[in-house]
Amino acid sequence: MNRPTSISILLLVTVALVGCTASSGARGTVARVVSAEPSVGPSGPDLMPTPIATASIASAAPSQLAEPTRGPATSPTSSANGTTVVRVYFILGGPERSAGLVPVLREVPTTPSLAMAAMEALLEGPDPRERDASPPISSRVPGGSKLLGLAIEDGVATVDLSGEFESGGDSASHIGRLGQIVYTLTQFSTVRSVAFRVDGRPVRVFGSEGIVLDEPVGRADLVDVEPFQSMFEGILPAILVDGPAWGAALGNPGRVTGTANTYESWFMVGVYDATGRALNDVPGQATCGTGCRGTFDMTVAYAVSKAQWGSLRVLDGDESGATEGIIREYPVWLTPGPPVEGPCGC
Repeated sequence: MNRPTSISILLLVTVALVGCTASSGARGTVARVVSAEPSVGPSGPDLMPTPIATASIASAAPSQLAEPTRGPATSPTSSANGTTVVRVYFILGGPERSAGLVPVLREVPTTPSLAMAAMEALLEGPDPRERDASPPISSRVPGGSKLLGLAIEDGVATVDLSGEFESGGDSASHIGRLGQIVYTLTQFSTVRSVAFRVDGRPVRVFGSEGIVLDEPVGRADLVDVEPFQSMFEGILPAILVDGPAWGAALGNPGRVTGTANTYESWFMVGVYDATGRALNDVPGQATCGTGCRGTFDMTVAYAVSKAQWGSLRVLDGDESGATEGIIREYPVWLTPGPPVEGPCGC
């Protein structure tokens, strides 16, 4: 069990960087950290459609979008063009219980330092099609933030960021930017938690709201003021789909994984084709609910006559299949597969 992390608006990190080599830049000599452990890729495989550069996933016709390419499974795998697919986490807009962290995919050069490549992609921010989507995707990491170093040792990623990372925003903004980095780095099997530095100094009090880190932070570290809640609960939707990522491809049958905090842990997953026609609706149940966040891992089959853009919806629901509203809906690439049994509207 994770040791509770105190956060009455506190967060404190004491860490030591290892394996540093010096380099110089606009800020003087800074540490470019050589990781003691390689970053092993996410537990995919992630399937990444590659849209044309000017197309918006939300509005482009299927004929304007290329078919998906496959990312890594449990370890980095070089593709023909020497790239690997990783996830970065941004903020998807929407109403309460819907807005919050969302994974998107990035294709980066294959390297033993995939975590550093993912961090660089995160700091670049959402691309135009993500910013223009409805609802839009944004980042709470301030523009101009730079990665000065990154080390991974004994399950802890120590990340060193430039001073811009601390600038502006309120407590929600600060928790959001911390969460984006923690979720991005903990996709790798060698990272359980993250320790922060800014301009080379350990972060003891973060932001004007006085967020204090007393240890490296993981995804599910608990807070003592809200039992069974992680410090990032406020920036998570009621149902977080961690796979497939936003704009990724959904296999057929497709694996849908994530976390949920819903009434008695029930929810629904729906798959819809390019016309908005329902292909399948499947009830799901997380390992915990009604005030605590549990995990889920389920499979959804569907039938389409040809590959196309569709959508994945997750809804509040119960064991009977009754639903109480869409929590999230975002585009996924659908592919033909075996027939679906039962009433699916196909």
